[in-house]
Amino acid sequence: RWVKSSGTPDCQLTTMQTRNLALFVFACAALAVAVSGEVFYQEDFDGAWEDRWVKSSFKGGDEGTWGLSAGKFYGDPDNKGLQTMTDYRWYDISSKTKDFNNKGKTLVIQYTVKHEQTLDCGGGYIKLAPKGVDQSKFGGDSDYSIMFGPDICGYSTKKVHVIFTYKGKNHLIKREIKPETDEKTHIYTLIVRPDNTYEVQIDLKKVQSGSLYEDWDMLEPKVIKDPKAFKPEDWDENEEIDDPKDIKPAGYDDIPKEIVDPEASKPEDWDDDSDGEWEAPMIDNPEFKGEWKAKRIPNPAYKGKWVAPDIDNPDFVDDKELYNVVKSNSLVGFELWQVKAGTIFDNILVCDDADYAKAQAEKVIVPFQKGEAEMKELADKAEAEKRKADEEAAKAKEADGGDDDDDDEDEDDEDDKKKKEL
Repeated sequence: RWVKSSGTPDCQLTTMQTRNLALFVFACAALAVAVSGEVFYQEDFDGAWEDRWVKSSFKGGDEGTWGLSAGKFYGDPDNKGLQTMTDYRWYDISSKTKDFNNKGKTLVIQYTVKHEQTLDCGGGYIKLAPKGVDQSKFGGDSDYSIMFGPDICGYSTKKVHVIFTYKGKNHLIKREIKPETDEKTHIYTLIVRPDNTYEVQIDLKKVQSGSLYEDWDMLEPKVIKDPKAFKPEDWDENEEIDDPKDIKPAGYDDIPKEIVDPEASKPEDWDDDSDGEWEAPMIDNPEFKGEWKAKRIPNPAYKGKWVAPDIDNPDFVDDKELYNVVKSNSLVGFELWQVKAGTIFDNILVCDDADYAKAQAEKVIVPFQKGEAEMKELADKAEAEKRKADEEAAKAKEADGGDDDDDDEDEDDEDDKKKKEL
């Protein structure tokens, strides 16, 4: 209701009405955020997860075992993720998503990865796969539209993959993105927008972003070097030339490289009959300067390195919908090789709203990460204290052992003394 008050405008609201209106606006805004996005897939591995996931037989007996685990350190013992269980194995598994196409939409892929085994070689990436892929044989030969996530192998390979399949070909990102390599849970987020830009986040912090046009080679280049152009015959690329005024000194080539050592003399005991005719040894000639070369001077005819001119690429075809790599998605899955098993995957979310994904992570994952870090910190502290106590005990034992040896030596000396007296 509108309220009249002396000395105040007719349109002024009461304090209570203003507060209620503000709460109403805030609630509407929150509701709008909550319902604005569409979730194509969400998985936290609660309940009968095996009914939702299909284990592939792609690698036959070399397929590893999957299980559920919260890990050695956790924020909630009941919050379990999908864990690789067997060393030196392939891991191929997939789950059905809604059928969706990302045309005209932001696409967000978000999930958590925890390498609690301190992974030395193995993948941790996730894939989106189109209709027609056989889940029972899902693996490295299966088609996919996007592959995203960490890959670690020794010192040479430590990267976050962002691979798009465009017109039947897989295209790797040209920018470097370093993954997390510790034993904690980390959030990996990929955002692909309809304006043909992207962003990669780790633990909700941007680690890379840019243009799909610039950071992938999905399209042919707009400009190329003219293949019909040739360097002119009179084009001089020599930056320097011999100085035509520099003349080789007379007799330069007559100077020998070696000369007879003028300080050498035949040994007094040298016998020409038995030792042969004595010859003085040769030494390097200090006057010899090597092959003569004229001085070099700047070339007045130098035109620089010849480069073919640029021309428009006749094979270039622009694509304003380059971001639309997901045409008819059907599956989400993992296709991995791990030398040392133990990685835990959880909190998988595929949607079209980056704000929703962030809100979900802040609500569910971040508190879990905090509790996990606190638990690990306490465990590390306890382990350090135990190690210190063990070291001190070992030193004390060593010291006691030394005293015992001294006592034994004293007893032996006393025995020897008594034997002598007898």
